[in-house]
Amino acid sequence: MIVDLLLMPAVIVILGAFVLPLIPEKLRSPAFLLFPLAALGVLWQLPDGYSLTVPFGSYELTPVFVDSLSRIFGTIFAMIAVIGGIYAFHLKDLGQQTSALVYGGGALGVTFAGDWFSLFIFWELMAVSSTYLIWARRTQETNEAGLRYLLVHIFGGGLLFSGILWHISQTGSITVESLPDAYTFSSVLILLGVAINSAIPPLHAWLADAYPKATVTGAVFMSAFTTKSAVYVLVRVFPGWDILIWFGVAMALYGVVYAVLANDIRQILAYHIISQVGYMVAGVGIGTEMALNGTTAHAFSHILYKSLLFMGAGAVLYSTGKSKLTELGGFASKMKAVVFLYMIGAFSISGFPLFNGFISKSMVVSSAGEAHLEVVMLLLILASVGTFLHTGLKLPYFTWFGESKSDITVGPIPFNMLVAMGIGAFFCTLFGVYPALLYQYLPYPVEYKPYTIYHLVEMIQILVFTYIGFWILRKKLEGDPKIALDTDWFYRKPAPTVRKLFVNVPNAVYGWFEDTVLGIARFLSEQFKNPMTWLNPFTSKENRAAGYSPAMEVVMSFVLLGFLIFAAVYFL
Repeated sequence: MIVDLLLMPAVIVILGAFVLPLIPEKLRSPAFLLFPLAALGVLWQLPDGYSLTVPFGSYELTPVFVDSLSRIFGTIFAMIAVIGGIYAFHLKDLGQQTSALVYGGGALGVTFAGDWFSLFIFWELMAVSSTYLIWARRTQETNEAGLRYLLVHIFGGGLLFSGILWHISQTGSITVESLPDAYTFSSVLILLGVAINSAIPPLHAWLADAYPKATVTGAVFMSAFTTKSAVYVLVRVFPGWDILIWFGVAMALYGVVYAVLANDIRQILAYHIISQVGYMVAGVGIGTEMALNGTTAHAFSHILYKSLLFMGAGAVLYSTGKSKLTELGGFASKMKAVVFLYMIGAFSISGFPLFNGFISKSMVVSSAGEAHLEVVMLLLILASVGTFLHTGLKLPYFTWFGESKSDITVGPIPFNMLVAMGIGAFFCTLFGVYPALLYQYLPYPVEYKPYTIYHLVEMIQILVFTYIGFWILRKKLEGDPKIALDTDWFYRKPAPTVRKLFVNVPNAVYGWFEDTVLGIARFLSEQFKNPMTWLNPFTSKENRAAGYSPAMEVVMSFVLLGFLIFAAVYFL
């Protein structure tokens, strides 16, 4: 049993976080890679249907359950942990390294959890460990953003756990399984908890707030784990919930609209995470086998190309110390390799043929058409226009190719960062050229053919007209050095009042009670230094309690004990 627990993919990676501090600093970076690689090897040794059970009180936990869905998500989580580890190979920050391993282990734990308790534990591990990747930049801004991020996820975890307990009390089952499309109290609470991690509007503001403020390497891990593990739970628990179709469409459009307003290059990418996860949420809502395959494939593709895009943006920040469009431009010739590799990620997210976004996003869109949801299909296609406009054109143009807007010093970046980007770009291209390599491991048999004449012509038309539109309107799309308010306004604006009501006022009340109790204690202490002065007013003031005879002390003790017993019996 112990060996089986230690060989859990999640435990292997989390154990790495405990082993890493014991390893000499020079060996930590290569050692970091061994743990997700070992987890990847183990998860592919476990057959479909394998489960590990552990008794827990009157319940039987299932911390590991393997099927095609958990395997494909677990595979991409382990892969990106390795690629992210290579990107961060130069890093000597032990805190970031161990946090990244716990974060990756938490994502694997959520993926393979067969019961709600195990899922919740790993879910919270992700929240806590990922927060450090924001705080690790050690600025006032990142400290505050990390705290907001943590509070939101604690709130989401509370909703999830409340729903889990309610669900168990109603059904007696702790198995993670699909729930009927019925809005019971427990189902709604669980859905809300998962929706926060999925960044479904209006519960999404934490993502665009936190991800741009994470460390250069931390943002790569964050772009992969939190939202996609939530998508996994949606696929597992809420397939076919109609409401998710429209929330998914809203996400897809919302993200691209807000990307117009964003000035920070990593915030633009963060908003496009919301947009791309919208395709996945819509696919879960559609709920057909093709839609769920498309959601799974798109999550797999998205983790690859989005991490590649964040690596490119991180390279800019690392090299120049700047991340605002209004401060960048004009140095593409000094970062040729980064620009080239970034553009592969940009082509992928935009759905260019021969890249992995083309073979996954189109499956979700086509599933909407197959389900006769024509409006949904058209809106998702419209969102893909915005994706190419901002991620494939606006961001690279104003970051590298446009006119320089400030004095920029372009420093060298570590070679390992380019290697990691190269690996990500390789897989984006590999799965785009050879989609069967991914399709064969999806949850359901795949008959979808992405490379049809109709589909190619349709996509090329969209891309060409988007490019023309960008070139005509590029002056209006240039970044603006302003802060775009999002739904976080609703909790930032009333924050002072809320702090006053729920922090300052209770603090004042508790402070008053504390001072009162201490004052009473001081008074009684003073009085009991010599109780004979008030028990017997005729005694000499010079008599001290320390000078009483043992007999007197016994008598006094009995008197006080009797008083306390009487008081206890009377009041209780």
